[in-house]
Amino acid sequence: MPKKKKNKPETPSLSRRRTQQVLWVLAAVLAVYVLLAILSFFTYWDIDQNFLQHHSWADKTHNWTGQAGNRIANLLVSRGFGIAAVCLPIMLLWIAIYFLAKKRIPILKPLVGMACGMLLLSLTCGAWGGESAYLGGGLGGGWGYAIGYNAMVTTLGTAGSIIVLLLAYALWVYYLFPKWTHKMVVLLWQKLFNKKQETDLPFIAKTEDDTIIARPFFTKKNDEVAPEDIILEVEENDDIPTLIAEPKEPNKTETPPLPEVVIDPNTGLPMTVVGIGDVLEADEVLVSQLPYDPKKDLEFYEYPNPDLLNDYQKGARSVTNEELESNKNRIVTVLGHFGISIKQIKATIGPTITLYEIVPADGIRISKIRGLEDDIALSLSALGIRIIAPMPGKGTIGIEVPNLNPEIVPMQSIIKSQEFQDTQYDLPIALGKTITNKAFVIDLAKMPHLLIAGATGQGKSVGLNAVLVSLLYKMHPSQLKLVLVDPKKVELPLYTKIEKHFLAKLPDTHEAIITDNQKVIYTINSLCIEMDARYDLLKVAAVRNIKEYNQKFIDRKLNPNNGHRYLPYIVLVIDEFADLIMTAGKEIETPISRLAQLARAIGIHLIIATQRPTVNIITGTIKANFPARIAFRVTSMNDSRTILDCSGAQQLVGKGDMLVSTGSDMVRVQCAFVDTPEVERITAFIGKQQGYVSAHELPEYTPPSDDGRLADVDLSKRDALFEQAARLIVEAQSGSTSLIQRKMELGYNRAGKIMDQLEAAGIVGAQDGSKPRQVLITDPQSLEQILARL
Repeated sequence: MPKKKKNKPETPSLSRRRTQQVLWVLAAVLAVYVLLAILSFFTYWDIDQNFLQHHSWADKTHNWTGQAGNRIANLLVSRGFGIAAVCLPIMLLWIAIYFLAKKRIPILKPLVGMACGMLLLSLTCGAWGGESAYLGGGLGGGWGYAIGYNAMVTTLGTAGSIIVLLLAYALWVYYLFPKWTHKMVVLLWQKLFNKKQETDLPFIAKTEDDTIIARPFFTKKNDEVAPEDIILEVEENDDIPTLIAEPKEPNKTETPPLPEVVIDPNTGLPMTVVGIGDVLEADEVLVSQLPYDPKKDLEFYEYPNPDLLNDYQKGARSVTNEELESNKNRIVTVLGHFGISIKQIKATIGPTITLYEIVPADGIRISKIRGLEDDIALSLSALGIRIIAPMPGKGTIGIEVPNLNPEIVPMQSIIKSQEFQDTQYDLPIALGKTITNKAFVIDLAKMPHLLIAGATGQGKSVGLNAVLVSLLYKMHPSQLKLVLVDPKKVELPLYTKIEKHFLAKLPDTHEAIITDNQKVIYTINSLCIEMDARYDLLKVAAVRNIKEYNQKFIDRKLNPNNGHRYLPYIVLVIDEFADLIMTAGKEIETPISRLAQLARAIGIHLIIATQRPTVNIITGTIKANFPARIAFRVTSMNDSRTILDCSGAQQLVGKGDMLVSTGSDMVRVQCAFVDTPEVERITAFIGKQQGYVSAHELPEYTPPSDDGRLADVDLSKRDALFEQAARLIVEAQSGSTSLIQRKMELGYNRAGKIMDQLEAAGIVGAQDGSKPRQVLITDPQSLEQILARL
């Protein structure tokens, strides 16, 4: 007979969670009870006041919640905050809902806002309610009367009290609605000061047919005021005001001439002033006084909370004083056997290893100590002994000894650390803790690329998750896009939920996580096209890197109608590079090398991980362009030299123990641990929020066929602007996709498709890196013949 399954007892954490839920339900019920008591007190306060003064608990009251509710309401309303006391049960109810709801609601800002509003309302009612007996203590209650009237009005007077309260209310509104308040202040300022007839400032606007124009409110010429013939009525919307022009005198037909150039007094830049219906082409024209906000499309996006991560710390240090003393004595004994005496020894306890720093006696050669690694390891019965002789920047020799009971470094502690929270890095990556138990945070934007290698099962996948999680905690979806390549198909699909927020992919691709090797080739070549396009934009904008370009775009010094756009950082993550090299070879290595050499300035960064750190996988070309490297434990000294150009990785203890080389120095770090359920919670939290319509689209890449011509280009389905683009290219004698994009005001994908069709038609040559294509047709007559044949 089958045995009956026994019911497993509830775990302590589950029981504690249920107890907390019951307590918060009781708190919600209490909040509703107090709210009903206060609302009832507003109606029956005068009758129940007599009961409170002369009757006992046994007497009947008119309050809906009985004697208890009546006395609670009297305490909160009459002696407390007056009519504003109704905020207290609402605040308690909000807190209960916050802990009971599956989807977390904002907590700190609403509570602070309600508390400040309650105090301000009580002060206002107390200051001007006088000694009113209404509600037993006036509209502001006993507290409002004592502070608002006795303290504030008697001290500052009526005028001073009004000024103080108006300032307090303004700060309260600004705290609750900062963007709306800022916008209203700007609009009010413009209405008060930007329409004075004494100003020469031009009004930048767009007409009802979306044409951007610039026209002065009132034009001065040769110290004479030109006659007004246009009245400007402005209807404000979010960014660009709409211009409605009406003739002041219907029988006037001529418009006075407008000046050709007006200098903006704020920036000193010339601003082209044109007639209605003409389009501004100068990049310097500011279409709005407010800076561009790249986060506006997802302005209510909430960053993940550190509470989504687990805390694995147990509180106590794992290394005991007995272990420290024993290791110290053994080290001193072993060195003494070989005739090496030391002056001083001290220990620094880390999460995985303990660093013993020794000061040898005078006359001791460092090379003699460096050769005793195996002898010290034998004496301590430990693996992974590593000698650093000498310690960089110190006059000591370091001996790293693994702890008997290594600690887990939770990702939550790294995210909460001051080093990560206060960092000003562009792409901050939190890797773990150093020997001194400090959070180790580096900037991917300055690396600029990262190579991760190590043997199977030593922590590479956890390290990749730590890198990605730290980026998700710090970056807004408008600032970062991830291209995730996972040939193993099992490590990175966890991030599918954030496709519409952070991921980038090729057009017409269903899966955002790239697992097919052929699509990997297309994607990396697409990133090369994006790189070339970004460099063209930087060239036109006259800037050197993505940071300067984006700042110029935010300041509205670059015109979107000329192809300019806000450029997010793009991070390419490849989980198993060895498989790609084995299957694709040069087709992968060549574009990867191009990106590694050139993509830093335009915000494209690479993170490559492999479990086969051999010279045929990590070639010299790859190593030359990846100065930042992370080595987990490897099996041989040769593999360590392949990754780091030095030995040491073969002496690590595994389980996240790693060496981080940033080019000049090397740091031993214990990688932060983030488990799969934690990543799922973070991606689910982000995925439930409002995202973009789809993943960020990369430029389309069309591979060349064997005969050198483009494949899969059907000239019978040419673009509607194909002939116009062909005439533009032949006239300019420059086969540049950005030229089509800028002059014809097209998106990059469409302009790229037109350029592929022009190549298939024999009008331009094949693509040659970042250089413009060769134009094969030199005169318009030959072009018209080709167009006629098509």
